[in-house]
Amino acid sequence: MKKNIYYYAFIAFLLSCSAGSNNKAELDKLKTQRDQLNTKISLLENKINPNGNKSRVKAATVNVTNAAESVFNHYIKVQGTVDGDENIAVSPQMPGIVTAVYVKEGSLVKKGQVLALIDDRVLKQSLEEVKTQLELARSIYEKQSALWDKKIGSEVQYLQAKTGKESLEQRLGTMKEQLKLAKIISPIAGSVESVPLRVGQMASPGLPTSTIRVINMSTAKISADVSEAYASRIHDGNSVIVNFPDLGKDFTTKLNFTGRYIDPTNRTFKVECKVSSKDVVLRANMIAYIKIKDYTNINAFCLPVNYVQNDKDGKFIYIAKQKGNDWIAYKRIIKTGKDYDGVVEVLDGLKPGDKIITGGYQNLNTGENVVF
Repeated sequence: MKKNIYYYAFIAFLLSCSAGSNNKAELDKLKTQRDQLNTKISLLENKINPNGNKSRVKAATVNVTNAAESVFNHYIKVQGTVDGDENIAVSPQMPGIVTAVYVKEGSLVKKGQVLALIDDRVLKQSLEEVKTQLELARSIYEKQSALWDKKIGSEVQYLQAKTGKESLEQRLGTMKEQLKLAKIISPIAGSVESVPLRVGQMASPGLPTSTIRVINMSTAKISADVSEAYASRIHDGNSVIVNFPDLGKDFTTKLNFTGRYIDPTNRTFKVECKVSSKDVVLRANMIAYIKIKDYTNINAFCLPVNYVQNDKDGKFIYIAKQKGNDWIAYKRIIKTGKDYDGVVEVLDGLKPGDKIITGGYQNLNTGENVVF
C-alpha cells in the first residue's frame, strides 16, 4: 500500500513538470510574436510619417451653422370669439299682436326689408279719420283764403282755418310714422338667424321673445380680452395672425380696435380685428386664436432656445474657430432678449459669419478639437 502511494505521487510530479515546461514554451513563443509585430508597426509608422510628426488628436464630430441676422417677432397669443361685423337683434318699436311673419331662419334679407308686422288696424282707421278731417279743413282754408284775398271776412277766421289745416297735416304725418312702427324692418342686409315671433303672439319692444336676429357675416369681427400687462405694447394697427382651429386656416390682419377701459374684475381690456369671410365659412361665437405682434427686431440673431446653455458665467453657446489646420470649440458668453415659440433673440455676443455649433455640443469642452 505504501509503495503504491509513492508511485502515484512520483507520476503526478512528472506530469506537473511537463505542464510547466509547456506553458513556459508557449509564453516565449507569444513574446517573440509580439516583438515581431512591434517591429512591423514601427516600420509602417516610419513609412507613413517619415518626418516624425506628432499624430493628430482625435476630434469630436459636430454640426455648425453660420450666424446671420434675421427678423425676430414676438407675439401675444389670446383666445377670442367670432361675431358678425353687423349682428342685430331687431325688435318691434311698438307693442301689439303679430299679424304676419315674412321670414324664417336662414332667409337672406336686404336692408329695409319688412320682417314681420304688428296689428295696425286701429292706426289705419284713425288715419282715415284724420284724412277726412284734413279734406274738410283744406276746403275751409281755401274758401277763407279766397275771401281774405278779397278783404271779405276777418283775419281771425282766416288764421283759424289755416291753423286747423296745418295741425291736421302734422297729425297725419305723425300717424303715418306710427304706422311704420308697426313694421319690423331689418336695418342691415344679412341672413336671419332666429325668428321667435309667431302669428297671434303679443310682441313688445326689447323682449328676447319678440326679436328677430339678423347677422351680416361678410366681414367677421374677432374679439378677445388681453391682460393689462400688455397695455403699453398693444395699439390699433398692430399686426395680427388669426387662427381658426376648427377650420385649420390662418389669416393675417391688423387690430382695428383697442379698448381704453380695463375691466376691474379680470384686469383685461378688449381688442378687435376683422377678417373677410369670402373664402371661408365663419359662424358667430366660433373660437379663434389671435396672435398679436407686440415686438420686432429686424437685426437679430435668432437661435433655438436649446442651443443656449447656462453656467456660473451666464448664458453661452459653443462656436468653432479655425486654428491652423484644426477647428477648435470655444465657449462664447451671449446676452439674450425675448423668446417666442422655441426661438430666442441674441442681443450681444455674436457677429455675422460665426460658426455656431448646433449639434454634438452637449459633452464639449472649450479648446476641444472638432470636425464638421
